[in-house]
Amino acid sequence: MLYAQWIKEGKLPVNSDWNKDLKIKFTVQDPCQLVRKTFGEEAAEALRYVAKKVVGEENFVDMAPNRSNNYCCGGGGGFLQSGLKEERYQYGKVKFDQIIATGADYCITPCHNCHSQIHDLADHFGGKYHTAHFWTLICLSMGILGENERRHLGPDLVDFGLDE
Repeated sequence: MLYAQWIKEGKLPVNSDWNKDLKIKFTVQDPCQLVRKTFGEEAAEALRYVAKKVVGEENFVDMAPNRSNNYCCGGGGGFLQSGLKEERYQYGKVKFDQIIATGADYCITPCHNCHSQIHDLADHFGGKYHTAHFWTLICLSMGILGENERRHLGPDLVDFGLDE
């Protein structure tokens, strides 16, 4: 929610022009702890506001269902560290299918547990999407994403904006 506030206040001068010609599609994960259990629809709307400002409204594809009704990724609450990998995959298949249905090239995740789980689901099930933290895309949109901060970007963005 602070990212949205800072963008509105002009403290984070993000710009989606970088994606106008690329037309890379993005979706966003609504983390259980942040959206369903804590701040609700206000947080969900803030996530979408930031995503659209960073990647372009025309390049944002929402999941269905979304916001407080979005599906859990299956990695939170310590489940990532539980050692129950096959169970985590089975539970996470619902989230994987939901992301695939958007046709998005990237899933933006504001939560580290969601990021790890959604990235792992793509690897396990052969998903073609990439998983990116909000901060990575904010920095990319501001032209300040460092070379060593691109680990989770796909080949379409890994070198984007770097000087030759």
